[in-house]
Parts: sequence; C-alpha cells; structure tokens
Amino acid sequence: MTSTTSVSHDLGTTGPLLDGTWPNRTSAGETDHIDPATARVNGTVLLSGPEEVDAAVAAAKAAFPAWRAASPDERRCILQRVEESMRKRVPELGRLNTLELGAPLSTSAALAHLCAGWFGYYAGWADKIEGVTIPPSPRMVPGLDYTVPEPYGVIGVILTWNGPIMSVGMKIAPALAAGNCVVVKSPELAPFTVARFAEIALEAGLPPGVLHVLPGGPEAGDHLVRHPDVAKISFTGGIPTAKKILDAARHTLKPVLLELGGKTAALVFPDADLDAAVTEAVRSCFTLSGQGCNLTTRLLVHREVYDRVVRSTADAAAALPVGDPFDRRTALGPVIGKAAHERILGVIERAAEDSRVVVGGRVPDRVGLAPRIRDGYFIEPTVLADVDPHSEVGRQEVFGPVLSVMPFDSEEEAVELANSTPYGLGTVVQTRDVSRVQRMVPLLQSGTVLVNGASGQPPGAPFGGYKSSGYGREGGREGLYEFLQTKNVFIRA
Repeated sequence: MTSTTSVSHDLGTTGPLLDGTWPNRTSAGETDHIDPATARVNGTVLLSGPEEVDAAVAAAKAAFPAWRAASPDERRCILQRVEESMRKRVPELGRLNTLELGAPLSTSAALAHLCAGWFGYYAGWADKIEGVTIPPSPRMVPGLDYTVPEPYGVIGVILTWNGPIMSVGMKIAPALAAGNCVVVKSPELAPFTVARFAEIALEAGLPPGVLHVLPGGPEAGDHLVRHPDVAKISFTGGIPTAKKILDAARHTLKPVLLELGGKTAALVFPDADLDAAVTEAVRSCFTLSGQGCNLTTRLLVHREVYDRVVRSTADAAAALPVGDPFDRRTALGPVIGKAAHERILGVIERAAEDSRVVVGGRVPDRVGLAPRIRDGYFIEPTVLADVDPHSEVGRQEVFGPVLSVMPFDSEEEAVELANSTPYGLGTVVQTRDVSRVQRMVPLLQSGTVLVNGASGQPPGAPFGGYKSSGYGREGGREGLYEFLQTKNVFIRA
C-alpha cells in the first residue's frame, strides 16, 4: 500500500456559474462533498434547480446571436487561449479531480491534458466549417444549390461524475467552435473541476453568457432536457438515465447525443505478444479503479494460452499499488462512494459463486493504508477466471476494479462472445495476424476496434457506441458536426 503526502484536502465551496457570476445562494440548497479516499466531508456544493436552469437558458439564448455572429477567427482565438490557460493549470485541475474522484494524481493530470487537447483541436475547426455545392441536373430548374452548416443555438450538456473534465473537452469544445451557447449540468458528485474550467474559460475571453455551469441533481437535469429553448442534449452516463432523458426530450422533439456504458472485451490469440496484451488489459481495466465506460473489463483468451494469461494477469493486478491518490506511486485509488463500494463488493460476492477469484475481491487491509485514508472506499484489483459469459459479471457493466477472464476456442466463438453483451462501445484484438484482423473487424459490433493496444483517444478520433452504448459521436470531425445542422439553399438562375 502507498502512503500519504502533505497536501491540503479542502475543496471549499462551489456552485453555479450564471451569466458570468457565481451566486452565493441557490434554489435547491446545498450538499456536502465526500472525499472518496477518506469518507470525510471536504467541500460544499450549492445545487441548482429549475430556477437556475431557466435563468441559464435565458442568458444563453440572449448571448447566442452575438456568439454565432462572431467571426470564425475570433472563436478560434478564444478557444486557443482556453487551451493555453488549461495547459498552465493542469496541476491545479488534476488536484481538484483527485479530491473529487479519488483518481490517482497522474491519471487526473492526464485527463486535464486531454481536455486541453480537445480545445486546441476544435479551435482549429472553428474557421473550417464549410458547406458543399450540389451539382446541377440537366432535368432540373437551373440555379445555384448549396448547403450551410449552422449552429443549433443552446446546447444542454449533462456530464457524468467519473470523468467530467474529459467530457468538458469532448462536448463543450466542439459545441462552442460550432457557434453554440452551452448550459452544463455538472454532476453533484464531482462539480469542482468543471467549475474551475469555467473560470479559466472566462479568464481566457469567453463571453460571459456563452457558457453556464449548473451543479445539480436529477430535477435540474430533467428540467434542462424539457426546456423548450434548449435545442439539443449531449449526455454521458448510464442506460436508465438515458431512457429518462429520451422520454423527456420527446416533448420538444429535440435530438439527443448519448454516450453510455460499455463492456469492452480484449480478444487474445496465441500469436499475440502475450506480455503486452496482459499489460494493456490490466492498465485499461484498473484505470480510475475500473470506473470508465470503455475500459477493458472482459479478457477473452484462446484456450491454448488461457492458463498462462490468467496467471500473468493475476500477478500484474496484484502488483498494482492501492492507496492514497496523491501518492505518485498509487495506481488505484478509491471508488466514488459508499453506495458504489457496497454495490461492487456485492457483484464480486455473487460472481464468486460460479467463477474463480484469482486475485483481489476484498477491501484492502486497512492496517496497510495510511491513517488518513483508512476509512476510504477502496477495493482490491480483482481478477475473476472461468467467468460464465451469460452471468451478471460477464454481461453487465460493473463500474469497478473487476476484470472477467473467459476462454474461447475459435475466431467465431471469440466474435460471438465479444458481441454477446447489450453494449457495443469498444473491442480490443490482440494478434499479429493481419488477415485475422481484416476478417474480424467487420464482425465486431462496437464503435471502436483497437488492434494490439489503445491509441490514447486522440482528439481527432471519433468516439461512440453501437447498440445500448448509445449513438452519435464525440471527437474528430464527426464530433463537431454533432453540433451543427445543415440548411440547403437554392437560388434560381
């Protein structure tokens, strides 16, 4: 176990950003923020309700004409300044993220860098939004036919708690580059990093009414979705909440972008670099203590190398340092809170009835933890072998540090197992056989296929899912055009 370091752990108070100001009182009251590493209160959150949502949407609607009319150069320069300011404040943003989520400090800093990267990427798109000219047909009325991409207006963004600073980059940067104004419902479990980002954006020159941040619960989110002046919703989170959002959105027929859960499988064939495959699977699964939608949570291994891979995976997971997220050696911090802690341990207990717990599965020995964090919500990195692919842990998202390992005997079986869950966010294929890759990629039902390892999610790569993992794309050109609608213009000759 790792030890603690000397650092202030007080988050202070945060609340909504409304039209460039920070009210000191809100209609929905306030709540304590609990540090996942200590289980103690370390901050206060002023919660937004329908009243704050109405005020934010009205201000965003009023700011939209000027922001839309701003020259592409102006929007580009502002977003570039946001990127530069965020780069300078990565240590601060990383610290806030760690205090909110319990994520290791190195992971938090990497997420802040990713966010800055998306702002730089979409700054470059701001002056490259172009339509097309439609060729004339000899049988049609002659004239000029062309398209104009236009912003929607006010975009409602609903963030999840497990990586809010990353979602800020993927959602807010392209929406602003396209000329929209944004109202963000930040998660009540993790609002501090998003609030600090908003301050940085204002300091960098973003006009006050263009971006609003509202920490709040389900009532605020529901009101934002139903608001008639919100033109589109972008949501990251779970399937049950997504269904509620779709039900609320039907009243105004607004489009919704959904980035939902996943049950990513890594398929390991005998010709793969097995050491690299194990390292990649363990790194991916236990990032953020397994609390990520596209982390590798299933390891499908050819029976020929199954026992070897299980042993190596268990050894690698057992070697991961668990402890204080502010210690640079820590690989796994706590899970987000008490409810998640109890739920994940329950999943492991049920899974142990018909699979083999190779390593982990328990709360770490508190004697080995530094005194400051002995009450925190820690769970050992857990590897389960011989998992039934149709079981709860084999099919459903755990959102905790649990890796399920299961064997296969053929390519066909590997594809069937990979596709056997309701999700379709990502798949990893570990093999040196290029022909195998070409055979398998068209058969895998997922929005991303990674061959022999992850790319690190570059901002130019589109990200999104198939099936119950949602629809729409974030990142890349596709992510920009999610926030644009196309107008066709015909001028008769």
